[in-house]
Amino acid sequence: MAASTLSLLPIPTKTASSLLPPSNPRAVRLSSSLLAGSISLAPPSLFRRPSLRFAAVVSLLPTAKPERASAEKMPKWSSMAIRAFGMAELEARKLKYPKTGTEALLMGILVEGTNEASKFLRAIGITLFKVREETVKLLGKSDLFSFSPEHPPLTESAQRALDWAVDEKLKSGEDGEITTAHMLLGIWSEKESGGYKVLASLGFDDQKASELAKSANKDVVMNSR
Repeated sequence: MAASTLSLLPIPTKTASSLLPPSNPRAVRLSSSLLAGSISLAPPSLFRRPSLRFAAVVSLLPTAKPERASAEKMPKWSSMAIRAFGMAELEARKLKYPKTGTEALLMGILVEGTNEASKFLRAIGITLFKVREETVKLLGKSDLFSFSPEHPPLTESAQRALDWAVDEKLKSGEDGEITTAHMLLGIWSEKESGGYKVLASLGFDDQKASELAKSANKDVVMNSR
């Protein structure tokens, strides 16, 4: 009975593979005895370009001013700091904030999770959940129908915090990259910002900032392994 039923099914003359460009060498081909044909599925990587978003994020981060450092000595952001910045933009969008503020930078550091600054914060009881909760208490929730751009622009305080991180790295005279610790200390330098107020409400203080400053280059050590 099953055999006679199958014999009545129409055999497709065109398969899903015909919908894909013939020059796609990376398509995965699946054969089906029932369809007497094949189905080609393109892997998701063909449609996603994470490297393009990474490049876009890097282009938004501040660099040293030309008068402060030569091209050879101009510090770069660590990969962890770049990912943290990308996560900060996403956190601002989740909360539907029109701009990326210092509180979003703080959340980005914690979302990235593998960097030394995030480990330091978690060790003293400052978690992503607590930061989000304090942020909403401080800044409130956005309107249900509001939306954020793909790359929410930095607030003035967030821009100054990142500039501070670059300048402090230059002042140190040390080789290496600008890390998430520099970013976090930059947030702490902005006394009137949302990020500073959230940190202070959760027990972060100048003494803890001094402790963190001692490990400011540890992202670099981990990156070089």
